[in-house]
Amino acid sequence: MSAAELDQVVRLLVRQIGHWEQPRWAAAATTGNVSRADLVHRLVQEIANLAADAEGEPRRTVPRLDNDLALPDQLRVVTADLLAAGAGDEVLTRAAAEVTATRSAL
Repeated sequence: MSAAELDQVVRLLVRQIGHWEQPRWAAAATTGNVSRADLVHRLVQEIANLAADAEGEPRRTVPRLDNDLALPDQLRVVTADLLAAGAGDEVLTRAAAEVTATRSAL
């Protein structure tokens, strides 16, 4: 998995969710017993964890903001952090799989 491929997968997800209003975020995801917003925030946290690991830094909790409309931006930021960390192909593949799974569950 290349950085460009991960970027493409994230762009597809952001395109899918970037225009959502609050009721769509609050709706239940198709899998699990969580809202769509909770599912995307979990993805943001997972990508942030992968970035921290790649940088050799401690993992930090990504804040859950009051406004779910910020989630696509949070996803873009943590993905940029992961790509800037120079993560290996295995990590990028794992990140892309997480993004794809989240996109399917929405």
